[in-house]
Amino acid sequence: MKVCVVGCGAVGSLFAANLAQLEDVEVWAYDLAREHVDAINTGGLRLSGAEELVGRVRATSEAGELPPCDFGVVATKAMHTGPAIEATANAFTGGSVCSVQNGLGNEEAIAEHVERVIRGTTFPAGRVVGPGHVQWDVKGETSIGPFEPSPAPAPEIERLAEACTRAGLPTRAIADARGPQWRKVIFNAATNPVGALTGLTHGRVCEDPGLRHLVSALVDEGKAVAAAQGIELDADPEELIDHAARPDVAYDHKASMLQDVEARRETEIDYLNGGIARFGREHGIPTPLNEAIVALVKGLESSW
Repeated sequence: MKVCVVGCGAVGSLFAANLAQLEDVEVWAYDLAREHVDAINTGGLRLSGAEELVGRVRATSEAGELPPCDFGVVATKAMHTGPAIEATANAFTGGSVCSVQNGLGNEEAIAEHVERVIRGTTFPAGRVVGPGHVQWDVKGETSIGPFEPSPAPAPEIERLAEACTRAGLPTRAIADARGPQWRKVIFNAATNPVGALTGLTHGRVCEDPGLRHLVSALVDEGKAVAAAQGIELDADPEELIDHAARPDVAYDHKASMLQDVEARRETEIDYLNGGIARFGREHGIPTPLNEAIVALVKGLESSW
């Protein structure tokens, strides 16, 4: 099996390095950070923290160097999905491409360039420490399923889930992947921007009564928008938020949006709270808090 990870940042590196542990999987990585690519090719892709391992991954910044692949795993920031999959689409002519990204709209962007799209949601998290080195902060499960709900996941979805699970990333193949996706979108939209605006880790956001009340109000808006679309969440985002706030889970984890703010990078706010607000408008569900969060984060970005 050949797998190409498109976007080898924190999450992409977790998939690439773990899958590279399997003897029957050849892993490629496509990333535009040439220093990162060179380090991976020279010394392997190193993970530290939750697990200590090195994956032998073939990395490139030249899409034309990619071989035909059975699977693509897209892990770029949401705003980079279109350009990344347009560049690499030829590698997936006979394969399937799975998004494991944050936010809404990634699968639609992928479907403009490849035929077989897998909708995915993943909870493992980390941060890039330096070229070729990623800190693995949080373990968790992944769910993958068809782009649109179907009676059962296709064989290729089962095949990818089995490989990821063997590699140490527990992955479920499911028939309707929208529930897990919306649960994570609501979780992220309720917590990530609050941390990004305050500079607080996930646990510190949740232990502040005023901020925790805001988080719950954002969750309620997201749940209402999901319900209006007939999407049944696979679990309550509130339970996930409280679980992640535990000291042994993600209390000290800086969410990706806070990492972006600290680095003065563009955030994924348009695809998280902005996505919830967009679907809310389409279905007549008011989302004033999500819209306010979008305005605040956009204002922070403009201050740079």
